[in-house]
This record gives sequence, structure tokens and C-alpha cells, in this order.
Amino acid sequence: MNRRAFLRGTAVAGTAAFAGCLERLGFEEESAWDNPPLVEDRPDAVYLPSSKEEMGHYGRASDDEYAVELSYTIPHRFWTVSGDTQRIDVDTDDSMHLMLTVWDEETDTILPVNTDLELRRDDGSVVEQLTPWSMLSQRMGTHYGDNITLPEEGTYTARVRVGPVTTERTGAFEGRFEETSTLEIEFEFERSDIHDLEFNMVDEERRGAREAHELMDPSGHDHGGHDEHGPGHAPTSDGPPVADLPGNRLGTERSADAKITAIRANADRVAGDGDYLVVCPRTPYNDVTLPSATLSATVERGGTTVLEGESLAETIDPAFGHHYGLALERLESGDELTVAVDRPPQIARHDGYETAFFDFEDVQYTVS
Repeated sequence: MNRRAFLRGTAVAGTAAFAGCLERLGFEEESAWDNPPLVEDRPDAVYLPSSKEEMGHYGRASDDEYAVELSYTIPHRFWTVSGDTQRIDVDTDDSMHLMLTVWDEETDTILPVNTDLELRRDDGSVVEQLTPWSMLSQRMGTHYGDNITLPEEGTYTARVRVGPVTTERTGAFEGRFEETSTLEIEFEFERSDIHDLEFNMVDEERRGAREAHELMDPSGHDHGGHDEHGPGHAPTSDGPPVADLPGNRLGTERSADAKITAIRANADRVAGDGDYLVVCPRTPYNDVTLPSATLSATVERGGTTVLEGESLAETIDPAFGHHYGLALERLESGDELTVAVDRPPQIARHDGYETAFFDFEDVQYTVS
């Protein structure tokens, strides 16, 4: 059902949270937007939210380094994480939840970058300037977004300032993504595009279940009648399959409901004659990589600590994707490896992720 139909249905049912009536013409945002029900008794883990929303697409742009896609959905509640956690509710003036995905076209790798966004009218006047939050959602995975307010319908240009990449870069990524680029995407804002997006409530008995919505199919955008241009669809932010990563997989453990995989890799280009420790923290159901965390490793050999609390570098690599890595002299069979998450992912979360990935316990692996 679309948002308009949902609101009509809940108004008939007397649901106060979505009170108000949308007329076919001349509706006001304040009669449309509100927070969907928040699941009660949420687990300290990933859970299924109360609703599922469709997303639309405004356009794409690219240069020699970066590709950017601009997408939209209905305004969303979310939680920011920057040391402390703060809940951001939907405002009645919000026009939409605007989203950016930034990636490398050559490898289809989602890029952790700095982004700034400026929205201009067709007369050149600036109506909005913001730094979108780095975000994690079950449908979009990792992206940059925020709820925004536009004064009226019409033609707008999004000027997106992208870069540089904020992590280490190895392999073919070394020396790339060091500069800042500005890309422009023109789009037509029509309120009906937002209000006509599908909005489905999850059955009450399933809300809060230990599962997640599937990632959106990159080709499954509702384009709202807008023409496509620029590069292909943005990739999803799930990492390369763990089974396909090069090296000796030491195991996958669970902590704070994240799956944490450790791999002993013989990557000469990174570690020379030594070993390269690859650690991949991901969401448990969709394998979405978890950025902006702080990890460290300790190695014990025959009862002696040979490495203690060594920091891993957040890194992107064409072969390993997004991961946390550490070059070591050598790991030996029988070594006991402990990985600690010293600081949880500092990334804003949508419903279903806001209670997970905080209280990490150390995880252990035995090198074989």
C-alpha cells in the first residue's frame, strides 16, 4: 500500500499516530508524516522493524574517481551515534528522507567518504546545506542521508561534495580517492512521488523478530517517472562473500549481534613477507559491512603474549572489500588470536539496527 492509502486506512481505524487526511490535491506535509510504531521490548540485537518502505531514485553522476546516486523515501526516524546515541524523530515539516550512495564504478565498492550536500533552486538560490549522516539501514545498507525540508515543488540541483576517502586504501585503491570532487544531479521534486511510495506494515507477530528486511535490489528503485542518466545503479553495501575472500579463514564469531570473521591472508602487497590479518565485522543477516569502528588484536603463543592490543586499520581493498587489517610478522599454527571492538561503529542507524552493535565482547580464534 502507498503512504496515502495507509494513512486513510489508519484514520478510519482511529490510529492517532497517523491522524490527518491527505487530499489528492493541496495536501500538507504535517498531515502526512509521523513516526511509525516503534517495536516494544526491542532486543539488544538486530530485529525486524514495524514497517517497510519503498524508495525512489532521482539520478546519478560520476567523474574519474567517484560515482554518486541520489535516492529518496518518506521521512524516517533514526538514531545518531557519536559517542552518545540520540534519537531523531520525524518533523512534520520534513519533505523526504534524502540519501546518497557513493561508490567506485570500476570495482562496485561502496566508499567511506566525507560528503556535503547543497540543494539549489533552478534560479541558483541555495535552499538547503547539510552534511548527511553516515547511516545504516536494513533496506539501503550503508549510505549518507537525512530528513530534509524543501519549500515547494519544482526543479532542484543537488551539488554533492565528495571525498576524500577516510580509511586506508590498499591494492588498486592505493593512491586513489585522495581528492575532493563536486558532482551535480538535477531532479524534480513532486510531493506525489513521495506520497505514492509503497509503505507496508509488518504483521504484529513478526515485529521485533530476530531477522531483517532484505537489502533493496539495486535495480528495484521506483524511478517516479524520472529519466535515468549517468553510471549504472549503485551497488549494495554487503561485503564480498566471506567464502570468496583470499586467505585462511580462522572462523566467524558473534558479538553484539555482529558477525566477526577473521582471516589470515598472505598478501605480499600489504604485509611483505609477513601475514595480513583481515577482520570483517558485518550485520548478521545481510552481510553489510560495519564501518567507523575501532578494533584491536592480541596474539598469544604458547602462553606468552607476542602482540597486545595492536590497532587494526579500517581499510578498503579490491579483494577484501571493507575490512579492518593489520600487517604482522607471522602468525603460527596454534596461536590464540583475540579481537576486541574497542569502540562500536559510529554510524547512525534506522529502525532495526539501533539496539545492536554496541556492547561487544572480545572474540577468540585459533590459528591453524
